[in-house]
Amino acid sequence: MTNLIIDIGNTRIKSGLFEGDRLAEEKVFEKIEDALTYWNTVFFDYCLVSSVKWDFAELQDILSFQFLYLNPETRLPISNAYGSPARLGLDRIAGAIGAWSKRGKGPVLAIDLGTCITFDLIDGSNSYLGGAISPGLAMRAKAMHEQTARLPLVDLKVKPSGLIGNNTITCMQIGIWYGIELELLGQIEAYTKKYPEIEVFISGGDAQSFDSLAKDLIFVVPNLVLYGLNSILNHNVE
Repeated sequence: MTNLIIDIGNTRIKSGLFEGDRLAEEKVFEKIEDALTYWNTVFFDYCLVSSVKWDFAELQDILSFQFLYLNPETRLPISNAYGSPARLGLDRIAGAIGAWSKRGKGPVLAIDLGTCITFDLIDGSNSYLGGAISPGLAMRAKAMHEQTARLPLVDLKVKPSGLIGNNTITCMQIGIWYGIELELLGQIEAYTKKYPEIEVFISGGDAQSFDSLAKDLIFVVPNLVLYGLNSILNHNVE
């Protein structure tokens, strides 16, 4: 079975072509016109679309093929015990399901390093419980610049090599980079104490910047949301 997974964000469109559970091809588009040209050249059996930009009716006018539209009522392969499921970001639960599908069971912790850092847990009973949200890499730099009179907007392309800054810029860079790294390690340690059998999956735009954290029970999987969306689609068509 071949699945086309489409994840439409505010600025980028991610597309994954799956053969069963295997991601055979991934594409990223800036414009819907380019994406449509590609989608019209590939063969697939089923399609799922997750979109924060267009609703179901709008997508019916845009897309020339049938698709399952992800919304809070879509059937999931796990149970959802979140306190306000209607307000839960679909990318968050898709990422958690992606981690769950990669392992094949819970407990799993999915960490997404994007604009915000999200922590999402599926427990050993295969139930999504929730997690935490904190500012991401660029957001921390922007907040320090905009919420103070003199702190500059620092470049975060390269991780600092030491723990001690010797000027304002390096102090800020170290504070941001190692603040996130130690937050990740602290959260992972806390979850591991509560769920000793847990496995941790890290994804998102900044995931590769923290791939040094990967070890026996911590995996860096940049396309975790696509895997989760594919698992949701398989659950609905099987």
